[in-house]
Amino acid sequence: MAEKEKLRIDKYLWAIRAFKTRTLAADACKAGRVKLNGNNIKPSHEVHIDEIYQITKGADRKTIKVTGLLETRVDAKKAVGFYEDITPVEQTQAFKTMFHAPMLSRDRGAGRPTKKDRREIDDLKDDFFE
Repeated sequence: MAEKEKLRIDKYLWAIRAFKTRTLAADACKAGRVKLNGNNIKPSHEVHIDEIYQITKGADRKTIKVTGLLETRVDAKKAVGFYEDITPVEQTQAFKTMFHAPMLSRDRGAGRPTKKDRREIDDLKDDFFE
């Protein structure tokens, strides 16, 4: 696709579909959720090939390596060719297991838990978070 020598980080993150809009990408940079070597960067930072960025979106953390510069937004299949996702497996698995945690719920109108119920809830929590 169109390659360019100078490219802003907010435009690059939008083009590779890391963020839905360029404004969201710029806001993430301003808020310190996009980092280069552990340092916050501005939305106007120039992207260079082989740089590694850490991107945080909510609970999701990704580490990407730039393999090509992309100025315009393309479909997801083409965008994958312009970066390499080098996120450690531990971080990816931690995010996925967060959604498979047991949900504790009580029937509506059941009232306060009894002492026995409270002990069972505590035991369940202790077993899961160990």
